[in-house]
Amino acid sequence: MARSLLPVGMKRRIKRAVPPRLYRFVDPNWHRGAVGGLWDELGKLQLDFLVAKGLRPEHYLLDVGCGSLRGGVHFIRYLEAEHYYGIDRNGERLEAGRTVELPRYGLTEKRPVLERVDDFGVERLGREFDYAVAQSVFTHIPADAIELCLRNVGKVLVPGGRFYATYNERTGDGPDRVDRSELPYDKDPIFRYDFAALAALAAGTGLEPERIGDWGHPRGQQMAVFTKL
Repeated sequence: MARSLLPVGMKRRIKRAVPPRLYRFVDPNWHRGAVGGLWDELGKLQLDFLVAKGLRPEHYLLDVGCGSLRGGVHFIRYLEAEHYYGIDRNGERLEAGRTVELPRYGLTEKRPVLERVDDFGVERLGREFDYAVAQSVFTHIPADAIELCLRNVGKVLVPGGRFYATYNERTGDGPDRVDRSELPYDKDPIFRYDFAALAALAAGTGLEPERIGDWGHPRGQQMAVFTKL
């Protein structure tokens, strides 16, 4: 009741003041909101999309920016054991996925590989992948980080492997960056790119870019695919 009576601005300030390691004591599902909400809708959407694009249970999948496994729990259930690799720079969210979501979905025995990686150093995983996905990653990082991500993911894809990544599309004279500091969890800015800019960033990475566009994302994020030559 006290929470419902507090002004929104005050609740946001309180949440920002709480260290991430203590979120679980304030809200046991804090990690679901921290990755942008739409937990069930966006999680299942990712699996359905990749299955339609040819993902099979025996494939190896790299989930870049897997967070607390919003999409991960669906991929892990679908894939064979130890075929899902999820990386994220945020250790608290990753740990919430490991200790809360995997047991909640009964997926611990699928033994997914979950690693904290903050430099897109995916070669350290020691695995080649048939597919990779980055949901709501390019939406929050600048161009040089996207180039690094593409370059490194390209190194671990098998020939013909595909990297699907969502992005906010910049159109007309709209801004290419919007600050989000007023939000309770997600303080990262939002970046917008036109597809030509993303294609240019893929030059020299060994990846062939292609615009897919609308894929049913409830917030309008567009989809691009980068195929290993």
